[in-house]
Amino acid sequence: MSSLTLHTPNRFQFLALTTLLLAGFSGCKTATTTVQQPAPAQPVILTLGERVFSTDDFFQSFTKNQTNGDSAQRTDIKEYFDLYTNMKLKVLAAESVGNDTTEGFREEMTTYRKQLAQNYLMDKSAIEVLANEAHQRMQQEVNASHILISVADEALPADTLKAYEEALAIQKRALAGEDFATLAGQFSKDANSAAKGGNLGYFTAFATVYPVETAAYTTPVGGISAPIRTRFGYHIINVNDRRSSRGKVQVAHILLRLSPSADPAGQQALKARIDAVYDRLQKGESFEMLVRETSDDATSRNNGGILPMFETGRNVPAFEDAAFALTTPGSYSKPIQTNYGWHILKLVARKPIESYTELAPALRQKVVTDTRAEALRQASDKRLRREYAITENKNTLAAVLAKADSNLVQGKWKAVSISDADLLNKSLFSAGNQAFTVQQFAQYAQQKQTPRQPGAAPVVVMQRLYNRFVGDQLMTIEEQNLDRKSPEFRALLTEIRDGVLLSEMMEQNVWERSMTDSTGQKKHYEANKDRYKQPERAVAVIVEAANENVLKQVNEMLKTSPYQLRRAGASVTFGPGETAIPANQRDNMYQLLVTMVRNPDYLVEVSGAHAAGEADSVSAGRIRSVVNSLTRSGIALTRIMEKDNKSFGHATNPQQVTFQFFSTSKQDVAKAINAAKPNLVTITEGIFTRGINAYLDAFPWKPTTTTTPDGNKIVQTTVLRVEPPRLKTFNEARGTVINEYQAILEKQWLATLRQRYPVKVNDAQMRKLMK
Repeated sequence: MSSLTLHTPNRFQFLALTTLLLAGFSGCKTATTTVQQPAPAQPVILTLGERVFSTDDFFQSFTKNQTNGDSAQRTDIKEYFDLYTNMKLKVLAAESVGNDTTEGFREEMTTYRKQLAQNYLMDKSAIEVLANEAHQRMQQEVNASHILISVADEALPADTLKAYEEALAIQKRALAGEDFATLAGQFSKDANSAAKGGNLGYFTAFATVYPVETAAYTTPVGGISAPIRTRFGYHIINVNDRRSSRGKVQVAHILLRLSPSADPAGQQALKARIDAVYDRLQKGESFEMLVRETSDDATSRNNGGILPMFETGRNVPAFEDAAFALTTPGSYSKPIQTNYGWHILKLVARKPIESYTELAPALRQKVVTDTRAEALRQASDKRLRREYAITENKNTLAAVLAKADSNLVQGKWKAVSISDADLLNKSLFSAGNQAFTVQQFAQYAQQKQTPRQPGAAPVVVMQRLYNRFVGDQLMTIEEQNLDRKSPEFRALLTEIRDGVLLSEMMEQNVWERSMTDSTGQKKHYEANKDRYKQPERAVAVIVEAANENVLKQVNEMLKTSPYQLRRAGASVTFGPGETAIPANQRDNMYQLLVTMVRNPDYLVEVSGAHAAGEADSVSAGRIRSVVNSLTRSGIALTRIMEKDNKSFGHATNPQQVTFQFFSTSKQDVAKAINAAKPNLVTITEGIFTRGINAYLDAFPWKPTTTTTPDGNKIVQTTVLRVEPPRLKTFNEARGTVINEYQAILEKQWLATLRQRYPVKVNDAQMRKLMK
């Protein structure tokens, strides 16, 4: 279908492109730490007025454009030189009016600099090692048990030592042959696993904290690890088994939720209900329909029960084992029980763990956000401490640590707790020719403090905050030095700066003018009207069906608009004589609302009735309650159809209000048919020109319907009308007109800039580059 398309770049698009550039830069090499020595003067290839541009700068820009850009849009060096010259002219124009000195520009560049710097401040080699390690671990699943001896992450050294010695004593008993499960039940403070002998089940990378994961993967099967420190305390790991990865699985499920307070009779009734659902599946009823009718999982009920794909260690073992036991897509399990209730699972898909190349971007992101991040931070701190000579004032630090109290553990410590002005002004440490005072640290501690675990010692918390403060300041110093240390960072930051300035000038001189100058647009249109032609077009509908029966079903459903989808929502049941929606039916009303919001072309038929003995007005009252609920939630009244069945209601319960969905979209008809089995039908509709659709091009264009076989499907082509060739109206051509008008305005502007800043090209340098 034809539409108005404006290929008009603007400031927001530029910012989005810059964000993509920064996000995609994670693959660049780590910034070198070698200080760059002053280089000899570079040959000049371009002079604009009094500004000169070196051959190396131009060639670096050209090379980057060739390697990073769309291969279909790459230019030769001469064409790119013209683009480069025009871009530099626009930047000079921006600088001449002071756009590079405004507060808004400085703030914007500060934001970009911080975003860009993150890619250079990361230790990419360490990240790559951790990502690779995680992928290797994902090839296996490990079953392990543990014993946890709790101690606060920031406990006093004496308390930490006591917990370690206790863990060491238990490890020795396990190594001496005592049963690990018995020891776990007796000593472990992990309430979830202690009752199971400490067993954590099968898991893989990222399923637990990194130190425990590492111990589980590096300890041999049957072996017992040394005590492992985490923020929870000390763990002793016993590795029970390893197996090859089962990959990933995606299932849909029907859930009948079990109330925690259910008595034996209630549990038995729920088991009977799930067995009845399973029996209906066995008799051929649709899994998706039973999900909508019976499942208590509100988040998946309207999606066929489909859950996100998962690997081992992400769900309870009974659920995982049942899911991975399914081997054929579409097959389903017998009812299984978990702590959530009773489930029936249907296999949607299975796949092996992806290759490292496929998973690497996601793995790199994970290792910097999970518990591995702490290891990366500590490694970075060590590297920066080696690079920047740090001088600490031990006595001053001791005086600051003495100010820690119980408020710090609660996250309520105030910087004013240090009231000694002399102490506040003292230097805590210096690095990179900068001194950092007690007052700076006190403000940092107040800002960064959070409530700590029970057992945390104030002095240890303060020491941790100080260590983090030092690391953050070293990272700030490193960021400040990136321009000097990394030519690559400096060049990219310059590109972003020029891009921001260029965007502002293009907005002022080209984009905004081209969009608002309606007189200029129409003048250009009138002068070039013959270029804007609308070719012959056909308004048509193409239906590709799996067989004749499906095609017949499609045509039957498309006879009358709105199209009945043969899809129903969960009904709302009222009590005798009631017209207000009962509280226990609000979930069904919510699901109805969600369906209408997610499907903007849907209409819903609300049908109500009343039982014998109820007043005639009851059915109308029930319908009105439902309609009012929908309209209050933003559903337009034009999308609701009312049907009052009076006393001839639902066959089994006339006190129900039922919902039948219709749609004004043919695509919803296709979705409804494909819900039973994927890819039964595809419906394409629109306004077509020659060469767009092969089925249309196969016949002379005239209003008619043609049905032809095509391999294993049948295609019905309906031409509703044919529009002859004609000139486009101004509104139809406006997108093209504006694009052309922008080019004219830009050309005129560049001509004035070339007069203001005479262009001189070093032909000898150009010839060298073009060889």
